[in-house]
Amino acid sequence: MRGSSTDPNRSPGHRRTRRSAGALATAALLLPLLGAAPSDSATDSSTATLQRAFASASAEYHVPQTVLLAVSYLQSRWDTHGGAPSVTGGYGPMHLTDARTALAATEHLSEGTEDARGDSARTALHPTAQIPADSQLPARLKTLTKAAELTGLPAADLRTDETANVDGGAALLADAQQDLGKPLSADPADWYGAIARFSGADDTATAAAYANDVYDVIHTGEERTTDAGQLVALAAQPDLAPDTAQLKQTGLRTVSADGTECPKKVSCEWIPAPYSQFGDNDYGNHDLGDRPASQSIKYIVVHDTEGQWEGVLNLVQDPTYVSWNYTIRSTDGLIAQHVKAKDVAWHAGNWYINAKSIGIEHEGFLAAPDAWYTEAMYRSSARLVKYLTRKYGIPLDRQHILGHDTVPGPTTSTIPGMHTDPGPYWDWAHYFDLLGHPFKQTARKSGGLVTIRPDYATNQPVYTGCVTKGVPCAVHGSSEVRLYSGPGETYPLIKDIGLGTTPTTGVNDLSSRVSTGQQYAVADRSGDWTAIWYLGQEAWFENPKKHPTAVKAAGLVVTPKEGADSVPVYGRAYPEASAYPTGVPVQAMSPLPYKLLKGQKYVVGDKVPGEYYYAVTFTTDSHKVVVGQDLYYEIQYGHRVEFVRAADVTVERSGR
Repeated sequence: MRGSSTDPNRSPGHRRTRRSAGALATAALLLPLLGAAPSDSATDSSTATLQRAFASASAEYHVPQTVLLAVSYLQSRWDTHGGAPSVTGGYGPMHLTDARTALAATEHLSEGTEDARGDSARTALHPTAQIPADSQLPARLKTLTKAAELTGLPAADLRTDETANVDGGAALLADAQQDLGKPLSADPADWYGAIARFSGADDTATAAAYANDVYDVIHTGEERTTDAGQLVALAAQPDLAPDTAQLKQTGLRTVSADGTECPKKVSCEWIPAPYSQFGDNDYGNHDLGDRPASQSIKYIVVHDTEGQWEGVLNLVQDPTYVSWNYTIRSTDGLIAQHVKAKDVAWHAGNWYINAKSIGIEHEGFLAAPDAWYTEAMYRSSARLVKYLTRKYGIPLDRQHILGHDTVPGPTTSTIPGMHTDPGPYWDWAHYFDLLGHPFKQTARKSGGLVTIRPDYATNQPVYTGCVTKGVPCAVHGSSEVRLYSGPGETYPLIKDIGLGTTPTTGVNDLSSRVSTGQQYAVADRSGDWTAIWYLGQEAWFENPKKHPTAVKAAGLVVTPKEGADSVPVYGRAYPEASAYPTGVPVQAMSPLPYKLLKGQKYVVGDKVPGEYYYAVTFTTDSHKVVVGQDLYYEIQYGHRVEFVRAADVTVERSGR
């Protein structure tokens, strides 16, 4: 039974007890992050338990229901994730944080054999990130503990019971409002300062960006069915004008965005990666350049950090390590910029891609299906990418917005060591919705291509190896679809000869997987199954008409020129030998073990000249951009993109 709510200005810190609906709450505490799994059962949407929880918490803590709903949407899109924590240890629809179990001691650029620079010009270094002690964790990662103190509810309930979790969030908001000396007003416009504080940010820019996003949700309204099957709705209030002047009363530090290259509607901080010389003619951790004047920027590469925020920032500030352009924090969407767009960061494992890309790290973990990303981070990242693509003329498609897992190995020997983040649990469909370019059907019945587009929540292929090799990962929605050598799951998985291994269902095995937004030419159809050209083979995936995992598309494809049985495939688009000036060593063409075979077709992403950025010294006087006459087509060949010489292929338009 709830306590009295007759005093609208009482402290939310009164202690109370009640029975939690989470029967397995205590046991859930024992689940490690990587092994936590969503509940097998879903709440009937007709019961509207979560919607009632927001109404009840609003009455109990005198926080407007509109504010609670909008804050929760920005935190989790109202999902509960079966009591599993986010990438920063946030639980439930209010993302109450207890990050001790969510921190890892690795960072993805420190793993495996991949050379992040991607051209063997320096020794690949792989330092190890360190886990901070609990006492070193910032307050934004320990809000669940405070919520337990304010509500008197057990921490276990706050983790696993959605009603308790909403109560905890309401108590934190009310506490923030009163700490600012504000009344517990029924007007949502009066809560701007408390929402800014709730973000956990310690600076005004990040807190304001978060609060503005919350009010954007209020202005537009939202309605969706959660991962627990519950319909939750927030009516739009487009004319609500928040009291933004409250930000000055929050006591948060002011951080200058001077020097950053970010859109105005995000919080951005300059935390530079060092460019310095050390050791025996070695330097790091990026190369100075003059992009886009000297060479175009064609790609955005999406990474996940495989480590927590503070540790990752320590690594990017190490001159002996590698670099990337931006890092985005999961709790509140704060962006840190490290390398200017004009310069070349070492992040993607392919020097050609590095020289023509911007790398964005997202605080997260590939092999942790339930370590979910916050809506705040997705939105902040999408705003940054929209800004960058407009500024540099980068198309918004999966041939230019690459995952690290779709960057090609530059040479045959590098293919097995290439990284696989952000992995199958990154929600590409939602990301492109936020980018304003949702994946839609673009062809009629006769379309010769398909765009991969499964329903993220219900598409749940079995992956293994998230915690232990061969052991199934937690059942979870995925943006990727599995491929077979025939029209059925009894056929063998598609093999990638570049990896040289037997294909598996491993979470890091990309042999036989396609990802949301990727496009392929249709090779055949049989009942509910569709075959595409993939890695030189017919690769089949289940694509039933009632619940399709791909939609019809049209576009350009390449096929070998008439008379050619096959043409070579490359992992980089380097110039012909005659293009290199004196003093710049000729780079080998290095065809990969793959072939584009007669009769097969692959979707074109771009047409580019051969290009090589010569930058192997600390001083920049010898740096040169070499551009050749030979042209290349970027193609979607397998899970990763590759390149073929334009002189070797014929370009066709698929049917509409």
